[in-house]
Amino acid sequence: MAGLAGGVTGAGFAPAGWWAATLLGVSCLAVAVRQTTTRKAAIAVGSAYGLALTSLTLNWMAVIDPGAALGLILVESSWYAAVGVLTRWAGRSRWWPLLSAGAWVSVEYAASRAPFGGFGWLRVGYAMVDSPLAGLLPLIGVAGVTLAAALAGNIAVWVAERPSRRRLAGAAAVGIVLSAGTAFGAALPPAPANGTVNVGWVQGGAPGGGVYGLGAPRTITTNQARGTLDLAAEIAAGRQATPDFIVWPENSTDLDPDTDPPTGMLVATSLAAVGRPILVGAILDGPGPEQRRTAAQWRTPGGQVGPTYTKRSIVPFGEWIPYRDLLLLLVPALRYVGAQSVAGTEPGLLNVQLADGRAVTLGVLACFDVAFDPVVHDLADAQVLIVQSSNAMYQGTAQIEQQFAITRARAAELRREILVVTTSGVTGLIDPTGGVTMRKAGPGPASGVVELPLRTGTTPASRLAGPVEAGIALTTVAWLALLRQRRRPARADLARS
Repeated sequence: MAGLAGGVTGAGFAPAGWWAATLLGVSCLAVAVRQTTTRKAAIAVGSAYGLALTSLTLNWMAVIDPGAALGLILVESSWYAAVGVLTRWAGRSRWWPLLSAGAWVSVEYAASRAPFGGFGWLRVGYAMVDSPLAGLLPLIGVAGVTLAAALAGNIAVWVAERPSRRRLAGAAAVGIVLSAGTAFGAALPPAPANGTVNVGWVQGGAPGGGVYGLGAPRTITTNQARGTLDLAAEIAAGRQATPDFIVWPENSTDLDPDTDPPTGMLVATSLAAVGRPILVGAILDGPGPEQRRTAAQWRTPGGQVGPTYTKRSIVPFGEWIPYRDLLLLLVPALRYVGAQSVAGTEPGLLNVQLADGRAVTLGVLACFDVAFDPVVHDLADAQVLIVQSSNAMYQGTAQIEQQFAITRARAAELRREILVVTTSGVTGLIDPTGGVTMRKAGPGPASGVVELPLRTGTTPASRLAGPVEAGIALTTVAWLALLRQRRRPARADLARS
């Protein structure tokens, strides 16, 4: 039953996006765990659930390496074993539906931070972006929506186990509270606009297909330059509005423009063609030998390099190798990672000057950044939000749609428009409710110009979601520990008698 529940839960995540299936899967896991009589059985149930869920949703890693996919699935499945154990412990309390929901948040909190920086890719809150519970996103964030969804699934089991007027009344009360919260959050307007900017975007296209999805060196930059020249022609013909600046995706240069002359020439030619600054997603050398950085650089037609953001959330075994010296000896195939990426430490807030002299604060996220709450919430004060991404390695897999769905949840959480620009995959414009107003999918080239409002203002979630999540996790763990502590003396008394 748990394995089936895991598969059902996975259908709630993109690309299927059947959010009701995730609620049903959470309920079925609760039923399965509550049938267990030992901790080992609860671990087995949680593991079966996790294996089915992650095998269905994370199998895209196999395009990089089947062994890497197996490792990721096994590691992520172990977190659901923890959900199984914590849910079983929660069953000792009359408040188990709430306590079990807190267990979901606690496990997601841990999985988003460990090991190696975490991989919080399958948080239940992300699957709720098209559900009524999405109204809670700007109030209490993704973690709060996970709590609400898990509570709804557990309450359904609580009522079904022993139907009574009292339990029906309790379920109704929870429904009223959740409905009121979602209605209030859904009615929360975005911050007022203070002007607009026209933003050009170029998806150059990439060969795609596994580790070498960007193609031979400079292939992706050549494609970006060609796409920019095409956009410049469209602008000159009056078929596109004149942009204030243009966005290229992450990894739009696979070599450092300042140390590789051909790459630098391609960037310079593009800047000259459009006569506007370009936010270039560049791979930069350093800071040390055999090191690199993934960066977003503001480059102007005059050749100046302006504010630069260095990607904070780098992918373990994709952009950097933990215990590198040891693991390269044991697993030579990891050499495909190349130079060791170094993570940035500062938020992606870039104070830039447009061609007309206006000063604007851009908020920039790079690909994997979107899955990490602190990195996203640090951009709440930006006037324009941009996600640069490189999905070329995962063309034809669910990874691309999953990441876009996470970004939609972020737009709803911050009540801001987000422009997503990719090398290939899904480039799009997301509105402040998480709705999609422009979408270009596929491995081929595309370009255009969109108008974005300049907004200043934050949501409750951008300030409160982090403390709320930490508070829920801490309270849950303390509550469960207290239940365990109370049970031990009871067992000792029984043994003595």
